Amino acid sequence: MLAQIPADPGLPSFLMLPQLHWSELMFRAVVVYVFLIVLIRITGRRQVGMMSPTDFILLLILSNAVQNSMNGGDNSLGAGLILATVLIALNYAMSSLARRSKFIEQLLVGRPVFIVRDGKLDERMLAKEKVTHHELTAALRAAGCPNIEAARHVILETNGSISVIHRNPA
Repeated sequence: MLAQIPADPGLPSFLMLPQLHWSELMFRAVVVYVFLIVLIRITGRRQVGMMSPTDFILLLILSNAVQNSMNGGDNSLGAGLILATVLIALNYAMSSLARRSKFIEQLLVGRPVFIVRDGKLDERMLAKEKVTHHELTAALRAAGCPNIEAARHVILETNGSISVIHRNPA
């Protein structure tokens, strides 16, 4: 038996109307958003600023993994639009809060940390921030420093980039 074509040439209502209540979609989006923010902050800032191919693949798989937890199986256009609006609004709100409050900024973004201070490598900080020796030496080379001793300070910035401050010539 063939499916009947609706008489109305417009979009069928099941495409636009969410199956779940809009408040449930909003709640799901907020929970997933907050969970991912916490998870990314725990894993370190290198994950955001210096994305390797495996990090990129992880990001793609992660987005697919949390999709159903946000939409609850509701694949309607309306549900997608509600979720997109909530996520963008959350991102805007978090950015606004971070601009207004140093405490919130530190929670969300963190602070720059010294990996090398006065030419001495802080192995504990390197491990804590999950930066490899290879990544450190690559940043030193990119900054024109032949080795750690030639750098006065090496700072892991909040965006995951590595800044190198050269020693003053003697």
